[in-house]
Amino acid sequence: MSAPTKILIYLLRRDIRIADNPVLNHLVSATDHGFTHLLPVYVFPANQTELSGFIRDGGKNPYPEARSSVGGYWRCGLHRAKFMAEAVWDLKKSLESVGSGLVIRVGMVADVVRSLVEGLAEKHQNVGGVWMVSQEGTEEKFDEQAVSALCDGKGADFKLWVDEKYFIDDRDVSIDKPQDLPDVFTTYRKSVEPLREKPRAVLPRPENASLPPILDLSVIPSQTPPFSIPETLEGLVEALTRPVKNFLPSVPRFLEKAESAHPFEGGETAAHARLSHLIKSEGMKNYKDTRNGLIGTEFSTKLSAYLAQGCITARQIHHVLLSYEDGTDSTFEQAEGYGAGQNDGTAAIRFELLWRDYMRLCHQKFKHKLFRLEGFKDGYKDDEKKPKWKSAVVEQASPDQNPGPGEISSILQRFMAGTTGMGLIDASQRELIQTGYTSNRARQNVASFLAKHLGIDWRYGAEWYEMLLVDYDVSSNWANWQYVSGVGNDPRGEMRIFNPVKQAFDYDKEGKYVRAWVPEVDKLEKLENVFQAWTASEEELRAAGLEDNIMVTDPVKRIEFSVDSKPVRQNKRPYPKRRGGRQLTGPSGSESKPFEEQEGQDGWKDRGAQQTSDKSQGEERFVDDIPSLLKNVIGEPLFSTTVRRRRL
Repeated sequence: MSAPTKILIYLLRRDIRIADNPVLNHLVSATDHGFTHLLPVYVFPANQTELSGFIRDGGKNPYPEARSSVGGYWRCGLHRAKFMAEAVWDLKKSLESVGSGLVIRVGMVADVVRSLVEGLAEKHQNVGGVWMVSQEGTEEKFDEQAVSALCDGKGADFKLWVDEKYFIDDRDVSIDKPQDLPDVFTTYRKSVEPLREKPRAVLPRPENASLPPILDLSVIPSQTPPFSIPETLEGLVEALTRPVKNFLPSVPRFLEKAESAHPFEGGETAAHARLSHLIKSEGMKNYKDTRNGLIGTEFSTKLSAYLAQGCITARQIHHVLLSYEDGTDSTFEQAEGYGAGQNDGTAAIRFELLWRDYMRLCHQKFKHKLFRLEGFKDGYKDDEKKPKWKSAVVEQASPDQNPGPGEISSILQRFMAGTTGMGLIDASQRELIQTGYTSNRARQNVASFLAKHLGIDWRYGAEWYEMLLVDYDVSSNWANWQYVSGVGNDPRGEMRIFNPVKQAFDYDKEGKYVRAWVPEVDKLEKLENVFQAWTASEEELRAAGLEDNIMVTDPVKRIEFSVDSKPVRQNKRPYPKRRGGRQLTGPSGSESKPFEEQEGQDGWKDRGAQQTSDKSQGEERFVDDIPSLLKNVIGEPLFSTTVRRRRL
């Protein structure tokens, strides 16, 4: 008679790696965990991933389509689905390389666990415990509770591990509970500095055969019908992407002059290759100078998607930077700055990694409020006017909404397809459609355009980004949209507005980015025409074949401006000065810090609009593709402009 088993099911979610993994490290180092076997499992959850591509012929999906609640978009679109398939497959190969393995399943997480526990019991195999790493999302918390309840009923121990993929471990932060988190990032940052000394050491990769053995494949229950799991990476990619390919009535082809800024594969292996490349190419050293780019792979780190899925941890990035700065890793010795200590670029990266921490802590503090139309705010003061967001849904629109829901629906369709007539916005939206990525500078402008210029429910934009972004992170994406929309923890609130015309002049100085993604305007010579085609003369429009184009005949919004060779900048401060020269931030009367910028982690990357005249008196904050909060991203005053609404 064989010895009784005590199996540990390890449910991996956004911890898709084997190095710096606290669960695997514990199983290797602890001598008393008591488990005879380890069964690593990754579940593509039915409420966040469309699973119809896994259904056998003739089967019916028992789960509703995985669509968002406001716009009805796919929860996980084409680009992230492919990236996640690659990441999970890389995890499978990595576990196999150390003598373990990975079981891939689809469905609701608790349903999958139930089928495994009950199926193993039928074969006289005992599941002694189920472990998973905690996540902040509302749905993720529901899964944790459901699995915990299931374990209670099945006599298995349930353990929830702290997520350690962030820069500073939760055990080392300066707050005792989420409600103690300051609502201003700078206050939090100062409480944990100096940043270079703060992160804990990384955990080693498991050695071969150091983990508890995996069960024999013949014992592991199969995927429950009507689903079946592909046996190749290509099959997995096809099953995940096929149902979500047609997310627009007509998805345009990839353009000749366009270049994907994020052509990278998913997975732990690719993440570390990218990190090594960034140091050897001096991308890390030069990051502070290049972070505002719009074109190409090298203007930002492009580590955000890997961080979001837990293919790499923030402290792993930190420790590789240390080895370069301290001169302890000879593979980097040819890179400029090797052994010379921290430089502006590496300091900036650490600063941005902290923003990722802050976004997660904000999510802990505000929980479901991250997804509310009114945002973090619980109410409005007597002297504040509650914003009236325009909706495409009749039941949600106010009776006096103008334009009505039908026209808002049409505007949203053009906004998402990139035909608004606003060059920078349209270029960013088309890049996002084609590649799953767009720069943080562009993201800021897109969010501000939808929420501030058009006054449309900002959640449409947040859900659109959730579908398409390869580097989507629930905390960073939704907090950033709230921040830019004026309902998050931005002290300037609704008064922070980006001017997308001026921003285009500032960051697309030759119009290469807009021309690449909006080829209709390529024949226009003047930048002001490239950025708003309707400003061109009739002769110029005829020559470019644009005289009947909807971006010219009916732009969603017009920003009239004066320009010679470049936009005219207003020097007028957006707020009055106090005696003593201090600038006010707005209705709250709180003081404004000199412009600071950040590099976020979930893709909000780059820096915010305008720098204040007293920049030299304070630090500069930067932003990159790692999810960022866009903190203190100052909206642009309209330079010699008047804004005339044509449709709104």
